[in-house]
Amino acid sequence: MLRTKKEIVYIILAGIFITNAVTAELIGGKLIQVGPFVLSMGILPWPIVFIVTDLINEYFGKQGVKRLSLITAGLISYCFIILFFAMKIPEAKGISPVSNEAFKQVFGQSNLIIIGSITAFLVAQFLDVTFFNYFKEKTGDKMLWLRSTGSTVFSQLIDSFVVGGIAFYLPGIWTTSQYIEFSFTGYAFKLVIAVLLTPLIYLGHYLIEKYIHNNE
Repeated sequence: MLRTKKEIVYIILAGIFITNAVTAELIGGKLIQVGPFVLSMGILPWPIVFIVTDLINEYFGKQGVKRLSLITAGLISYCFIILFFAMKIPEAKGISPVSNEAFKQVFGQSNLIIIGSITAFLVAQFLDVTFFNYFKEKTGDKMLWLRSTGSTVFSQLIDSFVVGGIAFYLPGIWTTSQYIEFSFTGYAFKLVIAVLLTPLIYLGHYLIEKYIHNNE
């Protein structure tokens, strides 16, 4: 049973974290165009993952983030295993509104994309927690924006290149120039969104502080 308000906060943050991470993996195969740039639809929920990562790091430390990241990677893998078997089972002909071909088109991501995304996720999370705690040691409890944005700057740079490298560059789908261009484009958008959402970090911090210390 949950005994403290802080434990309840961790469960809520963990739920938001896992939901957005799994959703991002499921919708990441759809590409969208923003002006001249081509991006993965997964860019929508990932900024929420960044915000929650920093809030968990702030209140529960690097072990809280690492433990949850490993659990989430396991759940993402489990999700893809279920999808693998779901794609192997034929639909009810003439009854199912979704054909097996349509189902595969949506959820049938290549193994390299799955491996690349999960690897990039773990690498980015572990880098994020490392840089976050580095900045926190330098600034103490001040300048939350610096450790939040600063950790994202470094971790998402590596994330963008790892996932593209494993999923598209190594199998020869992208040329070197395309790999660099698409990786930097995705990174730039993630960084801009992370900066724009910085006020949500402060809002989350305020709400958690108010909840934890209310009536104490």
